[in-house]
Amino acid sequence: MGIDEAFDALQKAVNEDIDKTGLARERRDLFKTALLSEPDVLETFGSGSLSRSTQLKPIHDVDIIAVYDQAEHPEWGSDGSSAEDALEHVRARVNQLLSQSSGTHANEVRHTLLRNHAVKCFLDEPEDPDAFTVDVMPVLRQPDQTLLIPEKLNTRWVPADPEYLIEQVADHQRDWSHFRPLVRVLKQWRLDAPVEGRIKSLVMEVLALNCMPRTGNRSQALRTFFTAAAVRVNEGVWDPAGLCGEIQPDLDRAGLSAVFTKAADIAERACAAATEGDTDDALRRWQEIFGDDFPAPAAPAKPASLITGTPALITPRPIKDAPQG
Repeated sequence: MGIDEAFDALQKAVNEDIDKTGLARERRDLFKTALLSEPDVLETFGSGSLSRSTQLKPIHDVDIIAVYDQAEHPEWGSDGSSAEDALEHVRARVNQLLSQSSGTHANEVRHTLLRNHAVKCFLDEPEDPDAFTVDVMPVLRQPDQTLLIPEKLNTRWVPADPEYLIEQVADHQRDWSHFRPLVRVLKQWRLDAPVEGRIKSLVMEVLALNCMPRTGNRSQALRTFFTAAAVRVNEGVWDPAGLCGEIQPDLDRAGLSAVFTKAADIAERACAAATEGDTDDALRRWQEIFGDDFPAPAAPAKPASLITGTPALITPRPIKDAPQG
């Protein structure tokens, strides 16, 4: 097996099934259409990893943004109770439109719950292993096209620009067709990274946006990414739009930097082996980084002289009378 074929196999293992991805998009679009029928909603669009096509399997939730007409809600956008009021408004309208018992648009939503920024809508039974939720966030669009989003816990509205990240990812993908697929690979890789605490999915995506090249093959790109990310992560990983601050303030920067450095070293050796024509060794190096989902031939058996318990031809080291320093 060649290196390209091995990366294709890894990608196939990481990617979500196309039918499940299609179902997630259908459910997202159902909510978009239902909410857009409301007289105070100006537009709806998807956000989150599914909208950027960087989603990791299994897809258990999707994110929707509903842009409301501030003229219809003049009190929204101000500090105080209006953040929670907006979320309650969305919850009431979702239940009216989409509840399983009496929805006027469709019968999909079993239960709703207020979160900090959005209303989480539960569609499936709790015991369903593929239980699916839709998060609906009400926002107000500002003259500069950024969004004000509610923050229930802090009783305020805060600026954000999720569309900026969507556009940046799409732009990178237009330049280099491997970008989105490799973002998914890196998101999967992070799950087993030996660091303190979890690594947010968005951290890996933004690091990829900042550190992944726009040309070259996958091997070269990953080598470049790991090398650059080992340095970049020490600065923290920040909202690309410059509005929401650091994405994960509690990130184990030093630990993740060390993991990136180790991966960069292995990737360098993998690329060197490929250049020298030793494809099998290159495959084993990449498998060392990505695990068994990356196919590679088994390492050659050790010579009998290197197996424990087998006599070996060892020339005794000469003994010298030398001072110990």
